[in-house]
Amino acid sequence: MIKICSTEDVPKGTAISADVDGTQIAIVHGEDDAFYAVYDECSHAAVALSEGEVDGCTLECWLHGSRFDLRTGEPTGLPATEPVPVYPVEVRDGDIYVSLTPSNGVTR
Repeated sequence: MIKICSTEDVPKGTAISADVDGTQIAIVHGEDDAFYAVYDECSHAAVALSEGEVDGCTLECWLHGSRFDLRTGEPTGLPATEPVPVYPVEVRDGDIYVSLTPSNGVTR
């Protein structure tokens, strides 16, 4: 697990982008109060998901409106049809840690 940032750096309902050993990861504070990590690129168009809208447990791409389930990486709205990698997250002592091994088996 790699330390990314403090939980205070990601207010509820927002996402930030982090470079983790050369991999762009979107760290998301879901509206369910949990933290998630997904690959920071839409599977439909090469744009940063971290710039999109958080809605419950989904992240919406700002360009074409594709939505991704933060728990599974699966698209829940077109035009995206391919899932994005989801990474395990642990919160320890107010800090967010991420593993670069996708928990959903999807590689970028």
